[in-house]
Formats: sequence, structure tokens, C-alpha cells
Amino acid sequence: MDDLSRFCCQNERCVAYGTYGAGNLVVHTHIGKQKEIRLLRCKTCGKRFTERKGTVFYRAHHLPKKIISILSHVQDGCGMRQTGRLEKVKEETVIHYAKLAGKHASRLHEQLVAFSPSNPRVAAR
Repeated sequence: MDDLSRFCCQNERCVAYGTYGAGNLVVHTHIGKQKEIRLLRCKTCGKRFTERKGTVFYRAHHLPKKIISILSHVQDGCGMRQTGRLEKVKEETVIHYAKLAGKHASRLHEQLVAFSPSNPRVAAR
């Protein structure tokens, strides 16, 4: 049995949208060249989406290992052009993945802030 508790329905019109671990997701099939990507289906609305939707890896033309390496260089303070030279990709590719990672990080931050206590005197954990 696959652990799907880290995923939620990606259909904004679904009543289970954004609810993690609701038990509404099942693995429909596997896709990709090596069949390594799970295609999930929501039992509530019937929509299908990959486990990569909403991440920097969704519809990516590079392997996840390469994307992680690119973003590691950017995180370490390398410039876009320098990262492109180091990873042998175009500067525009580095910028593209950096923007996607930034959007993903922003959405994750907003989710985590929602769990912060409302009392300003209580420290957030």
C-alpha cells in the first residue's frame, strides 16, 4: 500500500482540495519513461494528477537530480550564469527553476504559517 498522506487533491473545485491524508487518493497508474511517477486519482472528484504537480519537478525536462543540483548552486549563492556554466544548462533554465522553487517555497510557507498560534505571546514551534 502506498503512503499518500503527503498528497492532497489538486483540483480547486473539489471539496477535498488541499486536505492532506484524507484517504481520498489512490494510485491510478504509473507514468514516465521508467514508470517511476505515480498518477493519483481523487475518489471524491475523479480528477487525476501526478505526484509531482505543484512542485518544481512537474513537467520538468531535466532529471530531478539535475534540478536539485541546480537549486543547490543557487542556494549556495552562485549566480544564474555561473550555475548555468557549472551545470551545463542555459541561464534561462536556471532562472526558470529558481522561480518555480521560490513559488513552491512561498506556498509551503503560507501553509505552515496557517498552523502558527494566533496568540503573539506564544512562540511558534
